[in-house]
Amino acid sequence: MFEDKNKINKALVSVVIEKVLMDLGKSTYDKVIEILNKEYHCYLTDCYEYPEYLHNVLKKLFGNASISIVESIKKNLDEYKEHEKVARFLQVISQ
Repeated sequence: MFEDKNKINKALVSVVIEKVLMDLGKSTYDKVIEILNKEYHCYLTDCYEYPEYLHNVLKKLFGNASISIVESIKKNLDEYKEHEKVARFLQVISQ
């Protein structure tokens, strides 16, 4: 049961990140994916377990403007923040 919930939360977080980035534009989404792959050898789905990667990429690309992207991700995941790993993800990307 726990493993299933973890897989669902991982998929949910990935979809939310993708949606928020795609709302900013396909080129933004592509650039984030490119840097995640090039610098961290990972994909969007890996950000659930390694949120610092996403945090670093957003800071690198957008500087202080990354705060609004993080806020959008947090807003979309607000009802799931009681889940321990989702809460950790949100905490790390918010630093």
